[in-house]
Amino acid sequence: GSAIQEGLLKAVRKNPNITLLSGYQAVDLLTTHHHSRRTVDRYSLENRCLGAYVLEVGTSRVCTVFADATVLATGGAGALYIHTSNHPGSIGSGLAMASRAGVRLLNLEFIQFHPTCLYVPGAPRFLITEALRGAGAKLVNEAGERFLKRYHPKGELAPRDVVARAIVDELHRTGAECVFLDLGGKGKELAQRFPTVAEICARYGIDMTTQRIPVVPGAHYTCGGVVSDLAGRTTLPGLYVAGEVACTGVHGANRLASTSLLEGLTFGLAAGRHAAHQAKEHALAADLKGAIPDWEPVVGPSNEDPALIAQDWSAIRHTMWNYVGIVRTRERMERAVADLRHQLVRLTQFYRTTPISAQLVDLFHGCLAAGLIAEAARRNPTSVGCHYVVG
Repeated sequence: GSAIQEGLLKAVRKNPNITLLSGYQAVDLLTTHHHSRRTVDRYSLENRCLGAYVLEVGTSRVCTVFADATVLATGGAGALYIHTSNHPGSIGSGLAMASRAGVRLLNLEFIQFHPTCLYVPGAPRFLITEALRGAGAKLVNEAGERFLKRYHPKGELAPRDVVARAIVDELHRTGAECVFLDLGGKGKELAQRFPTVAEICARYGIDMTTQRIPVVPGAHYTCGGVVSDLAGRTTLPGLYVAGEVACTGVHGANRLASTSLLEGLTFGLAAGRHAAHQAKEHALAADLKGAIPDWEPVVGPSNEDPALIAQDWSAIRHTMWNYVGIVRTRERMERAVADLRHQLVRLTQFYRTTPISAQLVDLFHGCLAAGLIAEAARRNPTSVGCHYVVG
């Protein structure tokens, strides 16, 4: 994945026809139905994506960016959970913007969790490969006891979802914050076989040749998203999706390892090609652009409170982890929906009355996306794939 990103960025920087904007953040998708001031557009059955309102983070100025074709590639939503292997920016912003634009979303309840992420308080949850268990590492609790055999006859070699659920159950049973990968007498051998894991552990003061590795499950992949066809098109003309924000149908209710990389390449290429064709054949008319108003900023001093924003994020992540996490019940999901709805109402009022900022946009998008995921989970009573419902 890193090599692909580096290659793409290198190609983008070399292309004189591409302008790369750094320090900008998408706020809202522009559509004819929602934003046009022309009466004919509001009453028309035809709707179209026209681009986006984009925040220049350094100045807090919102720009109107028109596009003959718009590609949404904002990633997943793993960072809505306490523990995640995802980048901190994976807060479901694409889901939130697409939802506000009336675009069809699907399968949002299917959030895949990886069973073993490095647990160091205050540090990112780096993914610890499952190959360690395949090579002989054992999962133990704080007391050093193996526990997986109680949940599955294959123990450490049980399916990923079973292992993640077993760890969560063990943490609830013992009250501990993490479990451990015990490498036994194979520490030196495994450190040589898995040098990246050894380097990451060493970075946080863990010597895997002699010490156990503290781990917790973490949100890993968003299987659902914005519905896409084979060309990357969405239900909103002019809007395309690619990557984890898309729901192409490839992953169903649970992703198979590594397929997301191939999906991103395949559907990303298709979306890019079709979007380029769309831009040539269906360019935005000047009068339509003229009908879209500039962003109306809230004038006055900011009343953002860092403590309140931190608390709001904590509430979102704890709600998602405890109620819409690895193991779900009807009561938990109902509570999640109610809590997130209440929080979104409060945030929407705040969002409309204080000057815009990157932190505020992130929080609004994150709360909206969390509510969408919780609602999708609540509506699906069937336990399937990574949507595991008990009771």
